[in-house]
Amino acid sequence: MKVPIILVNYKVYETSYGKRGLEMAKIVEKVALETSTEIIVAVPATMITRVAEMVSIPVYAQHVDGVPEGAHTGAITPELIKDAGARGSLLNHSEKRMRMDEMDDALKRMRKLGLESVVCVDRYELVAPMALLKPTAVLVEPPELIGSGISVSKARPEVITSAVDEIRKVEGVYLVAGAGITSGEDVYVAMKLGSDGVGAASAIMKAKEPQKVLLEFVNGAIRALEERGGR
Repeated sequence: MKVPIILVNYKVYETSYGKRGLEMAKIVEKVALETSTEIIVAVPATMITRVAEMVSIPVYAQHVDGVPEGAHTGAITPELIKDAGARGSLLNHSEKRMRMDEMDDALKRMRKLGLESVVCVDRYELVAPMALLKPTAVLVEPPELIGSGISVSKARPEVITSAVDEIRKVEGVYLVAGAGITSGEDVYVAMKLGSDGVGAASAIMKAKEPQKVLLEFVNGAIRALEERGGR
């Protein structure tokens, strides 16, 4: 995982699967290559192999289960997503909650398999406790702002600044900010406040010109990093 972290969560929109899902992946890859920026796509489980075989950017699952291999019908395990071509996964998204013990089990196996991980939390108070489980990154996003078009960086900047204070308590874990991120300015502000990157979904997946929006995101991230002396 490289800073700036830009993670595009496909969710399950009409643009998330089939031909349109593949086209979106190519758009993301084009922007990533043109800007020398690593952009991650978290795709539906049914799309992992198809997307991973077509693009060079990191492909994540949207969820993994903490159950071991065996009699667990319907489970999506770390072993399955790695075999499908994923480099990592989201865990505990507000739309797919997990118990703490399940996350711990999943994360331990993911580390052994060399998989990256982004654990989602809905409040800054949970950043440090989740970071203790040693994911690659913690993504903080207030659920009431998800998909609202009102960015956390502008509406609730204290969430990011407080989360930055919390992530500093645990070494070696990145902080990502999400919820309502829709513009390059939102990305810029989120990173100026101290995050290592952003997560977004509908702003890209439902955009008429996703390539244009992504370029704005990357430019905002690069500007913030340059001002921080990090690029």
